[in-house]
Amino acid sequence: MTKINAFVYQQLPLPERAVSESKQDHKSTVQGHSFAQNLEEEFGKLPLKISKHARERIQERNIHISQNEWNLIHTKMQEAQKMGINDSLVLTKDAALVVNTPNQTVITAMGLDETNTRIFSNINGTIVINH
Repeated sequence: MTKINAFVYQQLPLPERAVSESKQDHKSTVQGHSFAQNLEEEFGKLPLKISKHARERIQERNIHISQNEWNLIHTKMQEAQKMGINDSLVLTKDAALVVNTPNQTVITAMGLDETNTRIFSNINGTIVINH
């Protein structure tokens, strides 16, 4: 685990032991998978890392970002890194994410409805995704 800006993150995909433990902790749905299990499976397919804090916020706030959007976010994070941007705010049509570009990590996430009165600090760039 690595600590960035007071947040601890773990690289995805999670080790099998952690995945199986988390699956045992969640109640199964009719399809045999809980929302949390499906979310963990989707995170395992991502080209970037998502901190534990961000995973919890995405789940709690019921934020949905498609695989195509994640791929675009990853591409834009790489471009931002080449421009010397270390910490960035990513705005999509549904969410605001704070990311660390050198580590290709999502630090936290919130729905756009929560961003109306927020001040984002410790960022030196913004990425806007209009999908």
